[in-house]
Amino acid sequence: MTTQKNWYIYLIREKNNRLYCGITTDIQRRFTQHQEGKGAKALKGKMPLTLVFHCLVGDRSAASKLEFQVKKLSKKAKERLILDQPDNIINYLVNHSASK
Repeated sequence: MTTQKNWYIYLIREKNNRLYCGITTDIQRRFTQHQEGKGAKALKGKMPLTLVFHCLVGDRSAASKLEFQVKKLSKKAKERLILDQPDNIINYLVNHSASK
């Protein structure tokens, strides 16, 4: 029997105020990897990094779909997401898209 891991979506702000979106099963481990330059190429040389948002999203499939949705958001919408810090990003995105 395989156990399903919980997946998280996260946003990291880099030194130029750009936002990076990713998914992981372990927020602290992944953020440490990014800080050590062992994570995504997009963040290399962009220190300091700040973890500005993370949220439990379920399985890997759900996480990947949500990551795609968040990456499509405008910078303004991502900043609003960070300010709002929703516990349930799925409901948040549904309500956000309805208010466009």
